[in-house]
Amino acid sequence: MSTVAAIPHVVGVLGGGRMGAGIAHAFLVKGATVIVVERDHEAAAGAHARVSDAVAKSAARGTLGETSEEALARFSTSTDYESFIHCGLVVEAVPEDFELKVTALKAVEAYLSADAFLASNTSSLSVSDLASELHRPANFLGLHFFNPVPASTLIEVVLAKQTSPDLAAAAKGWVEALGKTAVVVNDAPGFASSRLGVAIALEAMRMVEEGVASAEDIDAAMVLGYKHPTGPLKTTDIVGLDVRLGIAEYLHSTLGERFAPPQILRDKVARGELGRKSGKGFFDWTD
Repeated sequence: MSTVAAIPHVVGVLGGGRMGAGIAHAFLVKGATVIVVERDHEAAAGAHARVSDAVAKSAARGTLGETSEEALARFSTSTDYESFIHCGLVVEAVPEDFELKVTALKAVEAYLSADAFLASNTSSLSVSDLASELHRPANFLGLHFFNPVPASTLIEVVLAKQTSPDLAAAAKGWVEALGKTAVVVNDAPGFASSRLGVAIALEAMRMVEEGVASAEDIDAAMVLGYKHPTGPLKTTDIVGLDVRLGIAEYLHSTLGERFAPPQILRDKVARGELGRKSGKGFFDWTD
């Protein structure tokens, strides 16, 4: 299998959770050598298992183009940031916390060559503010992948004020090479996708809170009436109520009261009802 020229030959991913593993899988199946760095050996082993499972599923679907063994021979995990030293691109996929991302991005940048690129998978934080913390801000942008990465056909390319035109053009090429569609947006709170998606989800939550309709019927209205593949409440369960709350709080602080998180969301998060990952959110996921 030949490596797709538009994709950097060696790609790093910082963070191997559900999103990070999905990002690693996306580049791996298109021919890149991929390195995932995690915080400790246990987390690295979990990341390796997630990516290996995703590769096996691609092979079973007949979409891999090579054997699982051949693909996984180009994949490794590590707990050492120095493992990124030969990467042409590193995508950061750590939790949605500004200070955590700044610390992580600075640590990665220290090991990258001057012509390597760095991206954040942030779904709402200002990429211009993140870029301002780096030594080479022109080499940085947002690459917002969607969950689940293998099934999603969209990547939001978010341009910081500092992003170079060459990187902006290259990023569109990477997205094409991954078999996905790029939506290019200039940096703004929530970009395009999170801002619209969260606005709909918060209103759906308020409707549940006010007793307008059940979660099932609200979602059915959007699926059947507006052709959404899943309703806003089931999507919230898949994304994670805690993740949605964090994004809503950020948008509330930057865009105003229309993004104020409803009490039902705060209460569910406080009870540990985080959606699919906890077994319960707006829906029951225990079956």
